[in-house]
Amino acid sequence: MQSTLKNGMDTLSGVIRGKDQEIRLALCCILARGHLLIEDLPGMGKTALALSLARLMGLDYQRIQFTSDLLPADILGVSIFDQQAASFQFKKGPVFAQLLLADEVNRASPRTQSALLEAMEERQVTIEGQARTLPEPFIVIATQNPLSQQGTFPLPESQMDRFLMRIPMGYPDAESEKAILRGEAGRYLVGELAQVITPQVLMAMQHEVSHVHASDMLLDYILRLLKATRDEGHFAVGLSPRAGLALLQAARAWAYIEGRDYLIPEDVQAVFVPVSGHRLTMQKQGISPNELLNRVNAMA
Repeated sequence: MQSTLKNGMDTLSGVIRGKDQEIRLALCCILARGHLLIEDLPGMGKTALALSLARLMGLDYQRIQFTSDLLPADILGVSIFDQQAASFQFKKGPVFAQLLLADEVNRASPRTQSALLEAMEERQVTIEGQARTLPEPFIVIATQNPLSQQGTFPLPESQMDRFLMRIPMGYPDAESEKAILRGEAGRYLVGELAQVITPQVLMAMQHEVSHVHASDMLLDYILRLLKATRDEGHFAVGLSPRAGLALLQAARAWAYIEGRDYLIPEDVQAVFVPVSGHRLTMQKQGISPNELLNRVNAMA
């Protein structure tokens, strides 16, 4: 499966130019059965990356453009009265897809954002007292604009915690941006992207990732990282045990991409900032969470 995975990364790199690290982290997140938050300014390729991942894996996907007037029923679905059957019939919402693209998720109200909480954690939704199972695999990829932009609502901490990773896109380098201007890369090529990984192969990879070995010494290293965020004094609250589990699973996926069935500290270091940065609130100003996390990572 390693050759299939490498082929998939190479295929994505042909569309999303100059973003090999972001592509690698996105695939790592999906292999770890996690949900992904992509944050940056409009026009930076956030949606293009999400759509490319869906096509690459042949996943049934739905896209929701989040707006301030979006309601929870627009995501989950609604019961409609069928006159012929003389009963209410449930019409599934877009959440019933293998990959849900929540575009500009922080433009919706907190009430609508919270409609995704159960889906992301339990991979089911409860509607009118009935639990409905979501498809397998089920992945949420959300894009978020900076909070400095007009018409945005901050995601609550509980919602942020449901995302395994948060990654920024950033500006492309000059050569990659030139390729975009030439029409050799970019969102308009997503429709031509070939499927490389089937949903069945993806789930098999996810199963293998969960069995990547973590030694006791490696677990002790993760515990030191967690403790450092709690004792550092720069954070209002340190990383939770659930964050530790997320860090372990993401590190396993990174090791799997590297072709190993065991973890080393470098795997944890590679995913530490994307997994932890959005789970922490700064106590003091003047330094970004990512900068401080890099310091913590170096000390542990």
